[in-house]
Amino acid sequence: MLTLTPSLTVSFEAKIGFLFLSFLEFAVGILANAFIFLVNFWDVVKKQPLSSCDLVLLCLSITRLFLNGLLFLNAIQLTCFQQIQHPLNDSYQAILMLWMIASQVSFWLAACLSLLYCSKIARFSHPFLLCLMSWISRKISHILLGAMLLSLVCAVFCMWDFFGRSQFMATMGSPLNDTELGLQVPNLQFFYSFLFCNVMSLPPFLSFLVSSGLLIFSLGSHLRTMKSQTRDSGDPSLEAHVKALISLVSFLCFYVLAFCAALVSVPLLILWRNKVGVMVCVAVMAACPGGHAAILISGNAKLRRAVKTILLWAWRS
Repeated sequence: MLTLTPSLTVSFEAKIGFLFLSFLEFAVGILANAFIFLVNFWDVVKKQPLSSCDLVLLCLSITRLFLNGLLFLNAIQLTCFQQIQHPLNDSYQAILMLWMIASQVSFWLAACLSLLYCSKIARFSHPFLLCLMSWISRKISHILLGAMLLSLVCAVFCMWDFFGRSQFMATMGSPLNDTELGLQVPNLQFFYSFLFCNVMSLPPFLSFLVSSGLLIFSLGSHLRTMKSQTRDSGDPSLEAHVKALISLVSFLCFYVLAFCAALVSVPLLILWRNKVGVMVCVAVMAACPGGHAAILISGNAKLRRAVKTILLWAWRS
């Protein structure tokens, strides 16, 4: 049976190092996502039409800014105010619940981005897939609105489950308050709520996997066509496929990494009371929003041009 030694106290040096790392991750995430937001929002201010991709990136950057703020609050709460003997106080539970909801919204938006890449870049010969990709390309704004509504419904279900369990424990748990079981049951109830909220991420996850899989299939077909026709390796369609797949695969890797870190952090916190382990998990989670935003910037021509313009202006001034 796996046993971990409870780490009830953390050295001052470890706390300072964790806060410094958290601040760096927060700064990188805020700068990268704020840059994506401002570049696209400036086009809105100038009344220039946003492309479908820019619209999805604008919404995704707003969600990521919220995620970065929540994770930095999580780090501050964990370092300065958290008492590991009573780890699940109301403020910490609220931060974790908001993080799960924001992460779910981010996943819905990433699924929309995956569908958009698939509809714009992938090439198919089957009539059904051609009609489907054409419909997605024309209705992406409606799909984005539908994804936001679905994420709102999922958020309501998550909040209902969380507060429903909390209310049930408040009304039924009083006879157990002074027992070890009475201290463990609320922790297990929160863990069930955590799992329930992440189960709600299955629909965007499946949509993301299907569209990414179609894009990979399209890339394979395109490579076979290039090989048979001995075309130049600098083909624009090939470059578009590769850049889209880098963006999508990196998001999937970051999401899985953050999900595993969040999943491990819950038992580390409420069962094993290992504060150092929880800090490591939070640091891993905080690196994901900024890391994927940097990859999105490097793979988007409009954002790269904006970066070059800013760097050129800074160099001349």
